[in-house]
Amino acid sequence: MNPHSGEEGLFGDEEASYIIPAIRKAGRSLKCISGPIPPDVVFYNALNKKFDAVISMYHDQGLIPFKMLYFKSGVNLTLGLPFIRTSPDHGTASDIAGKGIADPTSMIEAIRLACRLALKKMTCSPRAN
Repeated sequence: MNPHSGEEGLFGDEEASYIIPAIRKAGRSLKCISGPIPPDVVFYNALNKKFDAVISMYHDQGLIPFKMLYFKSGVNLTLGLPFIRTSPDHGTASDIAGKGIADPTSMIEAIRLACRLALKKMTCSPRAN
């Protein structure tokens, strides 16, 4: 939330007051969660496959580095719902709808991810979901 995860309180106490307790609470039901990690570090590590996912505090904070790499194939996954919800990361592209020029790659990837998650959900224990 703050630069460099608050620099141990030098740039605010939101990490200690809100984010770390939320991460600990989430850790009770998730297998592996860590943080807070500064964005310049977490996205580098995610790119190098040290994380399966990155949860960002703000929409743009997470999407800028993501779209730099995966603009045409990126997928939005909504967590915390009782059902699987994926969508193309670039949005609806309503400005080009019906013109026959849209790139379907992100939509195809969103469907593929939803299918993989559905199959995994059918074979995993409740804790793993």
